[in-house]
Amino acid sequence: MKSLLTIGLVLFFAGRSWAQAPPPDVVLLGGKIFTADLAHPYAQALAVRGDKIVAVGSTAAISKLAGPRTRRIELRGRTVVPGFNDAHTHLPPGHPLGHFFDFPQASMIPGPSSAQVLDTLAALALRVPPGTWLEGEVGLLALQDPQLRRYDLDRVAPKHPVLLRTPWGHGSVVNSLALQRLGITDAAANPLGGTLERTPDGGAPTGLLSEYADWAPRRALHGQQPDSVWTRLLRGYGAAAVRFGITSVQSMADALPPDQTLRVVRAAALPIRQRIIPFPMTTAYGFNRREWAAVDTNPVPLARVEGVKYILDATPLDGGALMRHAYAGRPGWYGRLNLPPDTVRQVLRTALQTSQPLMLHVSGDSTASLVLRLMHELADDATWRAKRVRFEHGDGVGPELQPRAKALGVVIVQNPSHFINAAIDPQHGAPASLHGAFRSLLESGIPFALGSDGPMNPFLNIWFATTLADPKEALTREQAVRAYTAGAAYAEFQEQQKGTLAPGKLADLAVLSQDIFTVPPPALPATVSELTMVGGKVLYEVKSAAKVR
Repeated sequence: MKSLLTIGLVLFFAGRSWAQAPPPDVVLLGGKIFTADLAHPYAQALAVRGDKIVAVGSTAAISKLAGPRTRRIELRGRTVVPGFNDAHTHLPPGHPLGHFFDFPQASMIPGPSSAQVLDTLAALALRVPPGTWLEGEVGLLALQDPQLRRYDLDRVAPKHPVLLRTPWGHGSVVNSLALQRLGITDAAANPLGGTLERTPDGGAPTGLLSEYADWAPRRALHGQQPDSVWTRLLRGYGAAAVRFGITSVQSMADALPPDQTLRVVRAAALPIRQRIIPFPMTTAYGFNRREWAAVDTNPVPLARVEGVKYILDATPLDGGALMRHAYAGRPGWYGRLNLPPDTVRQVLRTALQTSQPLMLHVSGDSTASLVLRLMHELADDATWRAKRVRFEHGDGVGPELQPRAKALGVVIVQNPSHFINAAIDPQHGAPASLHGAFRSLLESGIPFALGSDGPMNPFLNIWFATTLADPKEALTREQAVRAYTAGAAYAEFQEQQKGTLAPGKLADLAVLSQDIFTVPPPALPATVSELTMVGGKVLYEVKSAAKVR
């Protein structure tokens, strides 16, 4: 440990002696500090001055650096990790439209039957005031049932706008009043990247909205809710985040129109770091990129607007991811691209011409192969490596595509809650046919990060990532934490500022309630942060958890 401390001081205080530097503001002593630094993964103590870490090493060595005004936090063996960086989430969260309902007893993927949905809606229509939105969470049984469409919903809830959506965010079913509220007429054209399902004769919309035909009108509808509603939801997220030790979030900004997004970010004034990633919506004529063009890129000190996100296909769950092989039970169906290949090519060409980082939702193996081929055609590997194009999910980047993805510098952001092992959670478990690459991506040398895109609890997601149904893909706990911290920082070009606990890095960290590297796996989700620090400031603390002098 002494050598680690010496190295850290030389690196950070090059050109000046420690005697010339003022004492640290805070020291954390006597703990199990996981630095997420591959060369020096563990230490006992660290020192913070201002917003930076200034030394990492042994308790004895760090104690000597403290001055009379230094706050000393006795960890008493507690585990410390870099602050978690959720590399893929969607903020603000919540369901503010009206009356939300779900089916907690149903398995998540198939969801409730159509009969259950209709019975529930009929009952709600009797007791919820007319005109109130009825927003329900359903699964594949409802989404893929042609007998659960617009007019079927009208029969049980004609005076309520109804929106049924999946928990994985691809596909909604609405009734006639909802179509009216969403501004979708019978003559509406499909937007780029989206589909309004129509009756067999090509007539009126059936109420099934897919991809951009779903997200764009729903975002406009959300924008009709007062800023105060979304501000309250975002503040609630922030309060929960610091209790989990989440210090950074990277949000795909699809919930609200751009101007409202920034107003809510300013009003909420979260104390954690936010990266707001523009998510352009589409019309029948193409992407509306101008809507994000003139926004304030630093709406508050801890938030920045950066990058751009496009969704190229749906998911294997709903048969929308473009695959090399036909879907089981669906002869001749391989999924589909949301965007024509020429549009994908233009998206990549634009990424080469601008400084904005590019995030692509890429789920199917055929989609991944197409994008990698187009990247290779448009520029050399070194040019792309500097761009760090992100594949959100990247489920289809299998062994045969991994060397190409590594050479091009693709960063893959994966989501453990998409691959829950049914043996540990039968209700929410992924189908046996759905496999995700985790460890193989790391071992192939592809930059790899974790994001929630589901439940925000990082310890729950670490449990999922370390207990995958395929043991060859399951991460170790250290790998999972690195992906949630150092990997996530790399995925946003911030690895020099944060992601590891090392001298010169931002003092973003969490003191945990239990040792997440040794507790039994089922105990992981119960972990909380007992002290969360962002930029050297303690945002949250359980006073009884640490001895302070």
